[in-house]
Amino acid sequence: SGQKVCYGDLKHSCYKIAYFQDLSRRVGFQEARQACEMDGGALLSLESEAEQQLIENMLQNLTKSGSGISDGDFWIGLWRSGDEIATTACPDLYKWADGSISPFRNWYTDEPSCGSEACVVMYHQPTANPGLGGPYLYQWNDDRCNMKH
Repeated sequence: SGQKVCYGDLKHSCYKIAYFQDLSRRVGFQEARQACEMDGGALLSLESEAEQQLIENMLQNLTKSGSGISDGDFWIGLWRSGDEIATTACPDLYKWADGSISPFRNWYTDEPSCGSEACVVMYHQPTANPGLGGPYLYQWNDDRCNMKH
């Protein structure tokens, strides 16, 4: 389940935000990707600062709605498969799961950290103390694909 928000834009007519306070309902990257595909969609590909801002506004509205939303990052459709040639710089290995080619990125300071972290979340940790890059809100972080978000 999730909150579906639709707009008149032909390119992205609807966005669906699924947030689960119940930790047992959160899923790993591939499960989230499959759930989106079963719904006829795809994990979010962000193509511009304007689209990033739109998503941030939706998340802020979800928070204000009294749903009791708390810390919990959101999977987006950016990842690296690990099949790429090691001569490419790590940040350049991340691709959009839906095949879009947008170069837009919104990494948190010192991210991506690479290593075993190959799937990307949009931070949503309003109760966390700010780090070097400021609050952990809406910037991107690479995480292990089996983490539950």
